[in-house]
Amino acid sequence: MLFPPVDFADEEGLIAIGGDLSVGTLLDAYRGGIFPWPVEGYPLLWFAPPERAILSFNEFHVARSLRKQMKSESYQVTIDTAFDEVLHACAAPRTYESETWILPPMIAAYNRLHRAGYAHSVEVWMDNELVGGLYGVSVGAYFAGESMFHRRSGASKIALVHLVQHLQTRGATWIDVQMPTPLFESFGACCISRGQFMMLLGQALEENCSLFGDAD
Repeated sequence: MLFPPVDFADEEGLIAIGGDLSVGTLLDAYRGGIFPWPVEGYPLLWFAPPERAILSFNEFHVARSLRKQMKSESYQVTIDTAFDEVLHACAAPRTYESETWILPPMIAAYNRLHRAGYAHSVEVWMDNELVGGLYGVSVGAYFAGESMFHRRSGASKIALVHLVQHLQTRGATWIDVQMPTPLFESFGACCISRGQFMMLLGQALEENCSLFGDAD
C-alpha cells in the first residue's frame, strides 16, 4: 500500500482508508509517520494526527511513589519472552473502555511484526505471574508505543520505566506515544506538531542502531 505524505491528512489526522496489515504495509506506515487505528465495522483507518505525543527521555521523570514501589516489591522484568500474552492482555476489555482497537486482525498482524523482528514487548512478573506489560514497534532508533496493561497496580508503569532504561542504553532518545494521556503526561510526555515529529522520526530512522537486536 502506498501512503500519501502526512500533509495530506485531514483535520483529525485521517490519511488513508483500507489496505492491509502486512509487515511491509505496517513498516511503510510507521516509517512515514502513520499508524493504524481500526474501528470495528469500518474499513481499516490510518492516521497521522496534526499533533503527536512523544516522551523525550530528557523530560522523563518517575514519581516518588513509583520509585518506592519499585524498590519495595519483588518483581521480574523481561523483554520479548511473552509477546503474544502481552498482546492479548492489551486487547482484553477494560473497565474504563467500552471497546478495544486491538481486534483479531491486529493481533495477527503484530505477531507477524514480532516474528519479523520489529514488534517487541516488555513483561512484568510477580510470583511467576504476568502482572503487566507493554508492546510497540521498533525501527532504527524509533520506538512507537502501542498499548499497555496491568493486573496489579503500577505494573504497566514499571514496564515503561524499564523500557526507557533499555532504550537509553541502545541509543534512543524518545518514544512515540501517539496520543496524550494522563499516564504519559505524568512521566513528562508532551505534544509536538506533526512537522516536528516528522523531523525527529527522520533522524531516528537514519540512526544505525538496533534497539532490540532486531532486523534494523
